[in-house]
Amino acid sequence: MIDRLIVECMKTASVDMVLSLPCNMLSGVMQEIGRQSLTHISVCREEEAVGIAAGAALAGRRPLLLMQNSGLGNCINALASLTCLYRLPLFLLMSNRGGAGEQITAQVPMGQAAPRLLDVLGIDYIHVQTPSDIDRLGSFMHRTYSESVPGAALVSRELWHAEI
Repeated sequence: MIDRLIVECMKTASVDMVLSLPCNMLSGVMQEIGRQSLTHISVCREEEAVGIAAGAALAGRRPLLLMQNSGLGNCINALASLTCLYRLPLFLLMSNRGGAGEQITAQVPMGQAAPRLLDVLGIDYIHVQTPSDIDRLGSFMHRTYSESVPGAALVSRELWHAEI
C-alpha cells in the first residue's frame, strides 16, 4: 500500500522517467513502478543516473532517481556541476539508511552525513517517516519540476512498518 502511494505521488507530479539502483527498502516501489506506465531504467552508478536524468530534463522529461542515501557521495560532483548548476529538475527519492534499526554499521556514517550534504548542495529535502508525510512528498515532488530545481526525500525504514 505504501509503495503504491509513493508511485501515485510520482504520477501526480508527472514523473515520466525513473532511474534506479538496487535497494531492498525501495524494492516494493520498484515493483509498483513496473506495474505502471513509467519508463524505468536500472543503472550501475548514481552519477550515471544523474547524467541520464540531466539529458532527459533538457529534453523536457521529468526524471526521478531511486537510490540509497549511502550513494549520495557517489554523485555529488554530477549533482553540483550539472543538475544544480544548470537548475535541472531531478527528484532524489532515497532510502534513509543508517538510522534506527540499521543492521549494517557501514551505512551509519553516510546516513548521518546525507542531510548535511544536501544542505551544502543547496538541495531542499524532506524526511518521509509516516504515511501522513506522503502527501507532503507529492507536493514536494511537484515543486521540484515546477521550479526546475533538484529536490530530495529521505524515506525512513519506519514508513513501511506504519499502519495506514
